[in-house]
Formats: sequence, C-alpha cells, structure tokens
Amino acid sequence: MHKMKKIKEVFVSFLLENVGFLIFLVLLYIVLTFPVNYYIIIGGEISNVSSRIKVEDSYQSKGSFNISYVKELQGTVMSYLLSNIIPSWDRKDMNNYKYDDSESIEDVKFRNNLDLKACNGYATYWAYTLANKEVSLKSSNLYIISAISNKNSPLQVGDILLSIDGKHYETIDEYTDCIRSHKKDDILLVKVLRNQKEMELEVPLYEYGDTVYMGVILQYEKEYDTNPNVDITFERGISGPSGGLITTLEIYNQLTKKDLTHGLKIAGTGTIEEDGRIGMIGGVKYKLLGAEAGGADVFLVPSGDNYQEALKYKKKKHLKIKIIEVTNIEDAIQKVEKLKG
Repeated sequence: MHKMKKIKEVFVSFLLENVGFLIFLVLLYIVLTFPVNYYIIIGGEISNVSSRIKVEDSYQSKGSFNISYVKELQGTVMSYLLSNIIPSWDRKDMNNYKYDDSESIEDVKFRNNLDLKACNGYATYWAYTLANKEVSLKSSNLYIISAISNKNSPLQVGDILLSIDGKHYETIDEYTDCIRSHKKDDILLVKVLRNQKEMELEVPLYEYGDTVYMGVILQYEKEYDTNPNVDITFERGISGPSGGLITTLEIYNQLTKKDLTHGLKIAGTGTIEEDGRIGMIGGVKYKLLGAEAGGADVFLVPSGDNYQEALKYKKKKHLKIKIIEVTNIEDAIQKVEKLKG
C-alpha cells in the first residue's frame, strides 16, 4: 500500500513539474492532426480483383487482373508539411473534386461511391453481353450528384429523381428534353426519393446562355440480373470509377473458357462508360509506378492523353512494364487476347 502511494506521489509530481510541456504536446498534436482542404497522394499500388468478383461456376485463370489505384490520405497539417519534404508525395486541392464551392467532402464521397456502383453495373452489362451470357436490367436509379448552390434549388445531392410534372422518363436525355421544352422561371413539380421518403418539390428553372436548366447534374446507377450470377464486393474505402476496365475484363474472363491472362499479371486503369468506351482517369503516373512496383507484366491504359502520359513517364523512369492503350472494351479484349505468357 505504501509502495502504491509512493508511485502515485511520483506520478503527480511529474505531472506538476511538466504540465507546461504536456500541454504543449497536446496542442501540437491537435494542430498537426487538424484537417486541411487537400488530399495527399503518397503513391500507387495494384490489387488483384479475383477475390472481390465471383461468377457462379466460373473458369479459373493462371494469371490475374489487377486494378491500379492511387494511395492517398485525407490531408492534415502534418501530412501537408511532409508532402513538401518527401519528393514522391503530392498534394491535390479538394476543390478540384467539387462541382461547386459549397459542396462538402461528404458530397464528394457520395459521388465517388456512386461512380463505383455505376461502373460495376456497366462492367457487368458489357462482360455478359460480349460473353453471350444472359443479362437484363434489374433496376435503374437517377441520382442528383450536384446541386448548384447559388440557384437556391430545393434539390439535394443524393436525391433520386422519380418524375417531373407527374411523368417518369427512362433516360437523362428525355429528362433534359423535358426541361428544355420549358422557359426560364417556369416552376416544375419534381418528385424525388430522399432518405427513403418520397416528396414533391417546386423547382424553378434557370437560363445559361440559350439553355434552360434545373441547376443540377444527374447520373444513373443501374443494376442487372445475370445468369450465371455474379457477386462484386469491394472493400470499404475503395470508390470511384477508374477500376471499370479491369472489373469488366475480370468478369468476362471468369465467364469464358479461354484464359485471357495467359498466366500474366495484368494491371490497368480506366472507366467503363455506358457505351463501352474506356474513359480517361487521373493519377496515371502513380498508377503506372504502382503497377511496376507490384510486378505487373502489362499496364492497360485509356488511349489519348492517359496513354501519352504513361509512355512519357515510362521513358523518364526507365520502366520495363509493357503499356497497352485501349479505346473501348472490345478493343481491350482483342488486345489482351493477343498477349503471350
């Protein structure tokens, strides 16, 4: 008992003698971990998608398809300061991810998660279609992914658009045509689903140049029924559409008897669009370096600026990895089929 009392006295004495220093450490921690309006890019990596994509009664592969992705941290004062010291770290202003200055980081995260879901839907459709397997539309939701703040629209990011003036349309183009058939300052009765609750909102129309618009940006998310069944499960923290190309190839490869990988470790990046095009992405140099560091034999990249940037960086860093440009998913399959292990 006496020993415990002695320990307590020493501890209290230490706190009293060093209270200023301890307060300094606490304040320093608070300052260094204070969030800043930046993402800190710390490199690239690749990830084998076969464990996240499971087609019923699928064919096996000797090689692998791997998503190339950028490793990034949500910025703090400490990580921001380190990015000015560590040559391989880079900074990207969060405002670059926003359509509007009033958007929150939660709006950006919602949009990135929706991008991933939409890309998985398009990947499923194209993989099954090109493999001549059964695929049909199961559900389709049209989301509001940005609402321009200075237009005081009652619509919010995350709303699901159900109808305008009592009429439901099947495509974004049809909704756009409906809106543009009206005049500036007209009021539309818009039905949306918000937090699982339907509501009708009076939405004014605005004019930009000669165009009438509703002050929002729309995006579809589509789910498909398939035979055989496919299950796509991406871990928490992964979002965005840049894995669309590799996701499509992996599903297609599991559906078809011929092994597209040829025993190779294939990495790649690029979106899959609704019409099958492979869309441009950001962070190509980090993804290329991640593919090289991860031991990939091949790096698939969207044609155009992405491809030219990858070639330039390969030459600059004296990389050995083979780079292949692709324009659409059929082009990607044809070029992968010609690879040799």
